[in-house]
Order: sequence, then structure tokens, then C-alpha cells
Amino acid sequence: MKITFFTAGSLISILSAALLAGFFVFLTGSSDEPIIDTQSGEWVSLFNGRDFDGWIVPEGDGGHWKILNGVIDYDAMSQAEGSKDLWTENEYSDFTLKIDWRIKETPFINHRVPLILPDGSHKLDENGNEIRMSVPDSDSGIYLRGQPKAQVNIWTWPIGSGEVYGYRMDSSMPAEVIAGVTPKFHADNHIGEWNTFEITMKGDRLTVVLNGHAVIKDAKLPGVAERGPIGLQHHGHKVDGEWASSPSLVQFRNIYIKEL
Repeated sequence: MKITFFTAGSLISILSAALLAGFFVFLTGSSDEPIIDTQSGEWVSLFNGRDFDGWIVPEGDGGHWKILNGVIDYDAMSQAEGSKDLWTENEYSDFTLKIDWRIKETPFINHRVPLILPDGSHKLDENGNEIRMSVPDSDSGIYLRGQPKAQVNIWTWPIGSGEVYGYRMDSSMPAEVIAGVTPKFHADNHIGEWNTFEITMKGDRLTVVLNGHAVIKDAKLPGVAERGPIGLQHHGHKVDGEWASSPSLVQFRNIYIKEL
């Protein structure tokens, strides 16, 4: 049997590390929270947890985009006349973006959710009609380079978050582009739980890692802008007090970017 002896100094170091780890778990509730090295000069925080410094809140929003307990919170009820989305002040070209997000609730039932096949097409029934499902739904996303078409989706569809709907639904795109922007598998956590995107844009190529799984790998986005801001999407509206489309009932935190 091997016996290891520790000096007083090494014991203090070990105990200090353990105490720091325990304190981190106490603050975050999980030892699995991502730790980003912001001291290296590579990663830059896009959200300080206190206010919208560095972001453009839609004019006339009415306080519906807000900071709640250190996270960006949205209730899908912006009163802005034009764009209701939240955009960064700065523009970016090639980058990796890390962002945590979660869907708070799904009060809207979407009755027209398709069954999406691996090639990005929709499964048909025996009569050649698209198969549609009813799914409790909430819908948001991350806009890349200022373009709503280049949106990494956040929603509750069975295909999973991470797909690029604008490109997948563009019938003028080659088959390999449509298949490329379709998630390889469903990697979302449960509704109400936090998820983490790691989104890399390099040239016209996109890779999306969701909760540690690469759901989009080196997908080509023909015609994507060379540079632009990053946006958090608004979606949904009410008619007579009831949701008429999937609302962006979402929260965001831990937003970091590294320009490549």
C-alpha cells in the first residue's frame, strides 16, 4: 500500500481549491456551468448581467426586453413599431459565440409542426400531404451577421434547436445546403432548463454545437453577409389576448464572443 504524505502548504492549497469549487457550486447551483477565460484577451463578454450596455433595445419597446436576476428576459410583448429584436451595437465577421438560453414556458400549441427528415424535407402521408403535429411551442433564435435568414433557431420542434430555418425552407438552395442546415439530432434539454450554444461562423460556413453536441457541422450559407451584428429574435403576437403564434418566452445569459 502506497502512503502519500502532504506538507502543510500542499494541504492548504488542496483545501483552498476545494473550498473555491464548493463556493462556485453554491453560487451557480451546478459544477457543470461553463467557465470562460476572459483574461486571455480572446473571449469578450457581450452581456454584463446588469444592463443593456452594448445592445440596441428596440425603440418604443416598453420594457419588455429586460434584465431579470442577472439574465436577459423577454416576454414577447415588445411595443416597438418596427423591429422588436435585440441587436448588438458591434458588428462581427468570423467568430465563435457562446450563449446560454432557456425557454421559460410554452403556452401556445402549434398545430402545424412538420416531421422534418434528415435531408431537410418534410415527411408526407400516403396522399402526398405533409404530416403535421401539435406541439407546445415557443420560438426564438440567434441572428448572425445582421440577417434574419441566417438564424440559429431556438424552439421546441422535434427536429431540435440549432437549425437554420431560412435556408432550409429556401427551395432555391441546393439539396446539400438544405441538408447541411438541418440538425443531425435533437440535443435540447427539457423546457425550463438551460442550454448552451457554441456557434462558429467562418466565411460562409456555420457550425452549431448544442449542449456539447455538434448538431450543425460546417454548413454552407450561400449569400450570407460578410459582417453584421448579432441579434436575439422576437417572435409571436396575441389576438384578443391569446397567443396567435409561438412566442419568444426566453432568457439568455453568459454571452461571450471570440473573433477569429
